[in-house]
Amino acid sequence: MDNNGSGDVGSFLAGFLVGGLIGAAVALLFAPQSGEETRELIRDKAVDLQAQAEATLADAQAKAEAVAADVRRRAEELQIQSKVVLEEGQKRLSEAVEETKKAASAAITPEPETAEAAEAA
Repeated sequence: MDNNGSGDVGSFLAGFLVGGLIGAAVALLFAPQSGEETRELIRDKAVDLQAQAEATLADAQAKAEAVAADVRRRAEELQIQSKVVLEEGQKRLSEAVEETKKAASAAITPEPETAEAAEAA
């Protein structure tokens, strides 16, 4: 998922609200109804606008929660994978240390045939 999702929702909400306010202002200026009818119409539109904004917000929150859950799941998977890799690396390192110790011990301790050949010479 990209990071523009939350910015798109915020831009949409801002545009939605600004458009609603402009629409209300135009309705006031060009309304053929009386003042009381116009105020009632504006109230109704404001209620509709609020309901739409709440629905959009709820949708955005649901999407954000889904993204957060996905990120948590992926982080847990990565943590498990890194543990496996770390344990495997530690095992290989231990094996390499043991092999090095054996090789060093063999190099330091003279072999019996070599010791006899050195005494004969």
